[in-house]
Amino acid sequence: MEDLELFPERVGICIVDSQEKLAETMPEKVLKGTLRNCLNLIEAARVLDLPAVVSEQTPQALGSTLPVVAEAVLRLPRERVFFFEKSQFSCGNLGPFESWLKRCGRTQWLIAGMETHVSVYQTVRSLLAGGHSVHVPRDAVISRTMANWEIGLRLIERSGGVVSSTETAIFDLLKSSGSESFSILSRLIK
Repeated sequence: MEDLELFPERVGICIVDSQEKLAETMPEKVLKGTLRNCLNLIEAARVLDLPAVVSEQTPQALGSTLPVVAEAVLRLPRERVFFFEKSQFSCGNLGPFESWLKRCGRTQWLIAGMETHVSVYQTVRSLLAGGHSVHVPRDAVISRTMANWEIGLRLIERSGGVVSSTETAIFDLLKSSGSESFSILSRLIK
């Protein structure tokens, strides 16, 4: 099934609302692992030449993208990166975002960020409605509570999104172990 298999030439990464004030409300131990996995996805984007989009929900209230995330994204080629602000929860149905989606031409999206049951879920739903396939690594998304995280993941699956893990997504993009990309990314994951 095409929706289940990831293809590097079709995939983009979307980092949703990984912002300073939101991060302060997240369980600290879970946040550390989530951020590590977001950074691994961003590094996979760098190694595999994938585009990345980063949203900020009302940054005047929730702060900027976490510096560690912003710095990682800014290591990607400038033409492959799109940062934008929003006031609605979903990234979808916004003119600048939709224009960027068309320009980059990707049909499969890996989604990471905050919060699973709100902005991540609504973004997944919008992308699916727009004809994209969407994968959400469960270890790269977070909510303030475990219950809301689980509800968000269930809603994502019911909507037609694929819930997997960061490692599953990266190795699916790599396809085999015989490349320099595999060497770089497998060291990162270990």
